[in-house]
Amino acid sequence: MFYNRRQMLTRTGTGLGLVGLHGLLSDAAEKPVASPLAPRLSHFPARAKHIIHIYLNGGPSQVDTFDPKPMLAKYSGQPLPSDSKLSTERHTGAALASPFKFRNYGDSGIEVSEIFSQTAAHADDMCFIRSMYANTPNHEQSMRLMNCGDERLSRPSLGAWVTYGLGTENANLPGFIAMCPGLPVADVSNWRAAFLPGVFQGTHLDTRKTKVEELIEHITNHVVTRRDQRRQLDLLQRINRQHQQQRSDEPELEARIQAFELAYRMQMEATDAFDVSQEPKHILDAYGSGVHGRQMLLARRLIERGVRIVQLYHGDVQPWDSHNEIDKNHRNLANECDGPIAALLTDLKQRGLFDETLIICGGEFGRTPAVELVNGKPGGGRDHNHWGFTVWLAGGGVKGGMTYGATDDFGFRAVDRPVHVHDLHATILHLLGFDHMQLTYRHAGRDFRLTDVHGSVVKDILT
Repeated sequence: MFYNRRQMLTRTGTGLGLVGLHGLLSDAAEKPVASPLAPRLSHFPARAKHIIHIYLNGGPSQVDTFDPKPMLAKYSGQPLPSDSKLSTERHTGAALASPFKFRNYGDSGIEVSEIFSQTAAHADDMCFIRSMYANTPNHEQSMRLMNCGDERLSRPSLGAWVTYGLGTENANLPGFIAMCPGLPVADVSNWRAAFLPGVFQGTHLDTRKTKVEELIEHITNHVVTRRDQRRQLDLLQRINRQHQQQRSDEPELEARIQAFELAYRMQMEATDAFDVSQEPKHILDAYGSGVHGRQMLLARRLIERGVRIVQLYHGDVQPWDSHNEIDKNHRNLANECDGPIAALLTDLKQRGLFDETLIICGGEFGRTPAVELVNGKPGGGRDHNHWGFTVWLAGGGVKGGMTYGATDDFGFRAVDRPVHVHDLHATILHLLGFDHMQLTYRHAGRDFRLTDVHGSVVKDILT
């Protein structure tokens, strides 16, 4: 049967349209999808580009580290005045004087404990917020508050919010890395993405492992060549994108697709970034050979390569939780990280990274000025204290050589210019160029933010 041109177009028009549609779909499938971790602009010019968060998990004692209280020595062994008593998690007794000496450091003359003498050599570059406070005296809840802005499990972490807002400067490395020799209390909830897309979740590294192949599983493919691996991944990505076209409302799928790509790109970049043996001997000596020195050095190498935020947990579970023998325990813990912290600050300055990197150090709460009672007797340690504690900051737009706020005469409660954790988070986001009230994500019918419905920027500590 023969058709004229009009008849042919009439009978085959739908088919020709499908041919065109196939071409359009093919083109769409081949177009590269923008990475959710691509660098993005903040609300206003940022003072900091990166964060290194040194987390002393367990609750270091403010009155034995960065908040000297001579009145504790005067009242040592005596009950605290009635107006200085607050509720505590466990039973406490008389005032416990600090077993450590404090002295003045730098031109600013800030008093710091002898157990952090090397860090204190940088006092003129540091801001000590001595009036921090939190909501509860429990580790799990307070760690989630400090890391996620809420004691509950279903909130994104600070690092997830930062990478959601800013992306990362290096497409070949995760934007948010959490290092810990083990796992802290509340483990992965400290760096989770929660309802944010999963691509913003922190990457955990167990720094008890020293070899790159052990630190990052499957970093090397011993089965196929990189060229063949690239071809395999390209095919997998095309199939995944076709699968995703019918499931555009599933952010977990996009996170998984991006994770495949990132894992491939990391095989070369991460091997280099985590190989500290490339550093000269004088740098390795400055940081020391311990796990904390290695973590600090890795943090510098990572932010140097564009990683947005690095968290460094001191140890497994809650090492700073000194309910007993605080004189021995706090001294040993500080000895592990004091030198490495000082080396990190020096190294950042020498490399021109200090001014663009915000360094934060502290725990989830502090400890009581009164001794904790163990079976009714003084145990030489201190109980949890969320009423008042210290966090210090340096670099990244923060004034150096200053203290901000104060606790009472015994170091129990924040009384002068109290700073809640929400205020600290608002200030961190401000230094990164964000209005904390505008950095939001729509979930479950409302807009969420890191600071919930709270928080004020602590403007007096900003340069």
